[in-house]
Amino acid sequence: MSHTTMTDYAAIDFSGIRDLAADEVVTHSPVRDVRLPSGKVLALITLDNGRDHTRPNTLGPKTLLELGERLDELKARADAGEIHAVAVTGKQYILAAGADLSDITLVRSKDDARKIAQLGHHVLGRLSELGVPSFAFVNGLALGGGLEIALNSTYRTVDASAAAIALPEVFLGIIPGWGGAYLLPNLIGIENALEVVISNPLKQNRMLKPQQAFDYGIVDAIFPAANYLENSLAWADGVLGGSIKVVRKNEPGKMERLTKWPIAIKMARGMLESRIGTVPRSPYMALELLDKAKSGTRAEGFAREDEALADLVVGDQFAASMYAFDLVQKRAKRPVGAPDKELAKKVTKVGIIGAGLMASQFALLFVRKMQVPVLITDLDQARVDKGVAYIHDEIGKLEAKGRLDGDAANKLRGLVTGTTDKSLYADCDFVIEAVFEEVGVKQQVFGEIEQIIAEDAILATNTSSLSVEEIGAKLAHPERLVGFHFFNPVAVMPLIEIVKTPQTADAALSTAFVVAKSLGKNAVLTADAPGFVVNRLLAKVMGEAARAVYEGTPIVEVEKAFAPLGLPMGPFQLIDLVGWKVAAHVQDTMVRAFPERFYANENFHALAELPEVVEKDKSGRVTGWTKPAEKLLRPAVGSTPATADTILRRVQDGLAQEIRIMLDEGVVPEVEDIDLCLILGAGWPFIDGGASPYLDREGASERVFDDTFHHPVIRGIAST
Repeated sequence: MSHTTMTDYAAIDFSGIRDLAADEVVTHSPVRDVRLPSGKVLALITLDNGRDHTRPNTLGPKTLLELGERLDELKARADAGEIHAVAVTGKQYILAAGADLSDITLVRSKDDARKIAQLGHHVLGRLSELGVPSFAFVNGLALGGGLEIALNSTYRTVDASAAAIALPEVFLGIIPGWGGAYLLPNLIGIENALEVVISNPLKQNRMLKPQQAFDYGIVDAIFPAANYLENSLAWADGVLGGSIKVVRKNEPGKMERLTKWPIAIKMARGMLESRIGTVPRSPYMALELLDKAKSGTRAEGFAREDEALADLVVGDQFAASMYAFDLVQKRAKRPVGAPDKELAKKVTKVGIIGAGLMASQFALLFVRKMQVPVLITDLDQARVDKGVAYIHDEIGKLEAKGRLDGDAANKLRGLVTGTTDKSLYADCDFVIEAVFEEVGVKQQVFGEIEQIIAEDAILATNTSSLSVEEIGAKLAHPERLVGFHFFNPVAVMPLIEIVKTPQTADAALSTAFVVAKSLGKNAVLTADAPGFVVNRLLAKVMGEAARAVYEGTPIVEVEKAFAPLGLPMGPFQLIDLVGWKVAAHVQDTMVRAFPERFYANENFHALAELPEVVEKDKSGRVTGWTKPAEKLLRPAVGSTPATADTILRRVQDGLAQEIRIMLDEGVVPEVEDIDLCLILGAGWPFIDGGASPYLDREGASERVFDDTFHHPVIRGIAST
């Protein structure tokens, strides 16, 4: 690395990378002088791309080059004594949402990628080289490069209402490459930095709230939204005049660097290996950068970021991540096949059949997000009371955490009604069932409710694998029925599979999509096929895991064999989370539908009757069978264990075959919808891009059907 330790950014010709930003929406950097109460002059840059808040400021090459010119001008003014400080803020609600990734596919080489990293360092690094203090007024969303603007500044304040603050790069298969990996641990200590740079992105891209950013020491002051800019300017004046002393309690000292730092890095490495395996590159490269940030100069830290970013941007994992990012950011927001939203029925009251845990989770979500009356019913009052108590308790927890004030919490409690009196469904516009996964049971409850509700009310089933058409076969109006399949945990998982039968009317379908959006979920349209999308493919994964066990492969070896898929948990860990009864039921459904392609074993149901089936360590990894499970399995298990390579190849080929068949059958319009479902509903990693790019790269698509899902195959520059 020695040849890059003292990069002279000023000597690099950046003009060529303008070509990488053909369609860039430029975020401009106009400057105005603000005379502070003391008489000092602060030059205030306001980043603004001229669009409303739905199109955040981003930092593409043209934006950075313009900002660099502004900072050069301000350096000259500071040298001349015309200004005493520089501050950067953003348009309303937004500082910047990071680098502009829209044209990243135009990067043609590792040199191009390196230059993007170097340009960011050159421009943002100027904020600490102006000859006067620089301030970042984080007035709103600050992600990636947006937060790195703040980190490169001398001082930082934040608006208490800012939407989110984060370094999400590892989530996208790269690293914070404009100073974040070096500056952050040296500002807030290694443990906090590990959480922000690595742990949070791997927890479904968790972001920080402003108060957390302040508590960590990322920002020096926090002010309410009402007078945010005025307060920040007055605070900056105090800092400049010396009346305000900035104390950074989390800044690492010598002892932390010598002792805590290496221990924290070692523990983080162990956590990564146990949670995500060793296939993803970006978390480990970020870990390496954070480790090395404990010593050496800023210039050396920036040079290491340049090389790491260049290396990752041209690789397969980043190319797949960009494909996945595009699906989640664009396709998920405009669902393919959704009817015109003008056809949707207005939903003013929701009915939920059932009061068990799933039904109660539905009720909590509907009442929180839609803020309309929600009715839950069950067979007896005790079950109803238990469901209502759960909902009230969860609302209480949100209130205790400060996420709801007292009035809002009381309003939500007042909107929930629990009863055994089904006549109260009469004025519900949208009724969803959460009852036992049995066609006859679902037919019966819908038959009762249909007698009570209005003719144009919508019925929805949360079935995970049964035929929606069969569930509606006895309805007088089967056209009003739609599949509305949530994933567990209901509050967290972002996907709803919306299932259309041959009878489903556009009004019912449109209502389902509008309701899903109002719940804050992403909806994907699927045909009424066994297992729909996610459970059909997870049943393939689980079936291959079970097959290997019954051949005689130890359970721990089976879990390890699946690690290269990169799923958030192994197959038996997943079954244990979903529930053995549910898993057994889904496997039965799939084997009944496609006996030649899916595997199930009658022992699944026997295992499901046990109180505990697998043993796990404290991080949740499966370590073996419980003694009762071992006893039950022993007579059924063979003596021909499969190798890890055999198991992995079987599941890869099985998935490639099943996805090809699903596309041929028209279960979803395009392969992108399958990938979107797996990313949002199964946690399939961004670095694979979902299943299809991974199966193409691994050769499974060619092995199974002599072609690939994507033309060309989604690969990084270094692999093409």
